[in-house]
Amino acid sequence: MAASARETAVLTLAACRKQGAWSEGHLKNLLRQNHLDSREAALATRLCFGVLQNQILIDYYLGQFCTMGLDRLEVKIHCILQTAVYQLLFLDKIPPSAAVNEAVKLARAHSRNPRTPGMVNGILRAMLRRMPLPLPQGEDAVETMSLRTSHPRWLTRAFVQRLGEAGAQALLEADNGLTPVTAQVNVLRVSPEDLAAQLSGAGVSVQPHPWMPGCLLLRDTGNLELLPAFRDGLFYIQDCAARLAVTAAGLQPGQRVLDCCAAPGGKSFAAAMDLENRGEVVCCDIHPHKIKLLEAGRARLGLDVLRPTLQDGSKLREDWLDRFDAVLADVPCSGLGIIRKKPDIRYKDPAALERLPEIQQGILACNANYVRRGGVLLYSTCTLLQRENEDVVAGFLASRPDYELEAFCLPRWGRQEPGMTTFWPHIHDTDGFFVAKLRRKE
Repeated sequence: MAASARETAVLTLAACRKQGAWSEGHLKNLLRQNHLDSREAALATRLCFGVLQNQILIDYYLGQFCTMGLDRLEVKIHCILQTAVYQLLFLDKIPPSAAVNEAVKLARAHSRNPRTPGMVNGILRAMLRRMPLPLPQGEDAVETMSLRTSHPRWLTRAFVQRLGEAGAQALLEADNGLTPVTAQVNVLRVSPEDLAAQLSGAGVSVQPHPWMPGCLLLRDTGNLELLPAFRDGLFYIQDCAARLAVTAAGLQPGQRVLDCCAAPGGKSFAAAMDLENRGEVVCCDIHPHKIKLLEAGRARLGLDVLRPTLQDGSKLREDWLDRFDAVLADVPCSGLGIIRKKPDIRYKDPAALERLPEIQQGILACNANYVRRGGVLLYSTCTLLQRENEDVVAGFLASRPDYELEAFCLPRWGRQEPGMTTFWPHIHDTDGFFVAKLRRKE
């Protein structure tokens, strides 16, 4: 029997815990395997992402009612409880009795211990009797903020140090918000108005982006890949901040561009459109299967100027020296700017992120050699940590006096950005993103 929405969410959460799976990819596979309709798929997605967004808070409350300790629970039983608690705390359209009963039913199906369903029922009923539950209070402001917004203490502290308590609170709350799908229109094939009409006719809720030209905000999309407009290459999915990173480069038709860390391809697609499909965009990745994704995107969108190429961004190619008008270096990073789309990123081990600035410096230093005199080097990340952003750029400029920051103008602001800018979810309603424009001196 195919899994229900709740069971699909539980199985995804358990895979994240036991196998280190990323929720987004695993959930998509399960939704496909279980043939859930759009309503059930939406519920499974909401439950899975909702638990991940609020996991620290949910476990804080569970810990007060689970006398045996959360670390002794079977992984699936822990995930069943988390999913039920999320429904009780955050989903007012689901009757509490339904959330509890379904949790007990899942516990019966996924535990060999005959006492487990009764334990699950007891924990959830005891919690219901105590609701509304008081907000957590930590030993200091950082711990309180960490508990209430479900961001690890180290990450909460980092944002407080950068933004102050009020700014950090706003950012962490934005991380836990729901966002529409952001679609960039393939203006080489269709106008934004005509695409909006097509998507509306297919049952998708569409709004023009309030300040980004050629961009639509979508809701109620179902499986995007099944939409005729998607299959016909009339749009691709890309956040406005990532799109603006390419806009900042100021590309012109006929230029030769290198995207050195291209997959999944959004910036290469944007570059090809800025070139009006005239010139060349060499788009690279280190993994062959991602090259196939780039090739599929090129074919779907009709972007003939794309040249998918297997290449390690940290390895120098002599035949590319001084050959490109612009190089886009969207480097591997901690990803802490896209938590609102990928909530499990917040739980990364900070120790595993320590070497990232060194890797980023190496990629930037290597690819700077490919820019012709007078050309542009665009450095970007989807993180909000200074050591991966401003500090990397400062280190690069100290070692390469032939480069300098160059101001750029972006839609909405109508002002010159002084060479570097950060997009913040709570301020710009975009992904968290950093962009630096560097010009190689003549």
